[in-house]
Amino acid sequence: MIKKFNIILLLFLSVSFLFSDVSAQETVKNAPTQEVAEELDIKELILDHLADTYEWHLFTWNEESYTIHLPVILYSKTYGWNVFSSSKLEHVKSLDNHFYIASEGDYAGKIVERNMLDEEVRPLDLSLTKNAASLLISSFLLIVIILSMAKRYRNGSLDGEKGFTGGMEFLIYAITNQIIKPSIGKEYKKFAPYVLTLFFFILFNNLLGLVPIFPGGANVTGNIAVTMVLALFTFIIVNFAGSKHYYKDLFWPDVPVFLKAPFPLMQIIELVGTITKPFALMIRLFANITAGHSILLGLTSLVFITVSLGPAINGGMTAVSVLFNLFIFFLEILVAFIQAYIFTLLTSVFIGMARPPELVKKQKVESN
Repeated sequence: MIKKFNIILLLFLSVSFLFSDVSAQETVKNAPTQEVAEELDIKELILDHLADTYEWHLFTWNEESYTIHLPVILYSKTYGWNVFSSSKLEHVKSLDNHFYIASEGDYAGKIVERNMLDEEVRPLDLSLTKNAASLLISSFLLIVIILSMAKRYRNGSLDGEKGFTGGMEFLIYAITNQIIKPSIGKEYKKFAPYVLTLFFFILFNNLLGLVPIFPGGANVTGNIAVTMVLALFTFIIVNFAGSKHYYKDLFWPDVPVFLKAPFPLMQIIELVGTITKPFALMIRLFANITAGHSILLGLTSLVFITVSLGPAINGGMTAVSVLFNLFIFFLEILVAFIQAYIFTLLTSVFIGMARPPELVKKQKVESN
């Protein structure tokens, strides 16, 4: 069952790797090779690739770019509500268009307008960007997969299921019994839906981000706004689920009195700890996914950087680039699972630490 699941997944992502090399080359393919070698700015290239956009580039064929133009929704104090296609946006100020994409400054890459004082300001931007569109697509696909499995469970047709469905069943069983139960304790069923949703949401978007063809290729979990919201939900659930024992340790910990009164040193440390825990979750997921995408694109850029060094060196570096890209790509598949696992594990541990300790201890004894 699991073997077939792994084979299907690896075949799918192997094909994705082949497309990813082509996709990365398209990013720097708009100019002659020699000019690219001289003018290519690796830092700008990587940042542009990781940044969110108002359109979804699919592929380039015969020097013609095929792109999905996403809807732009803006509210301006001067011009009111505006809804139009991102194909109308330009990177320079135009008299024919009130809004344009800033090319530099604090709002670089974002839609801006000029106010009455000729200052560059941001309107209220509710546009459907590439990351937002990918988020909706991945969430929809995940909901369809989970609800279809739930329906088959109710009908009793999942017994002995193999392939992808069997792999999903294995992951659900493993996360529930190996992470959620031992960490949270007797009341684990109350929090299992959230923790499982968290795991599959992160895993699904991590893997989809490695697939450069539509609907993949977006940097969803490498966007700090997304990881911040995930960490914020964990922070809220942990503190709302906190028991009396949790808040006693927070505001009156079991330490010598001089450490907590009259100056609340330990209380300050504990309060800072409650904030840094979800903050660490946010940064860890964001940094690891962003680093993986950056390394893949940086290694691909070696092909174009070494063009001016001659065919021998360029050919050798091309082979090195492909081999290292292949290694990093499959390493990123492992990282996708590990980051989803760590985020889920630490969330479960934080929730368990906020619950009555006797319930967690009792559950651990029963599971042993």
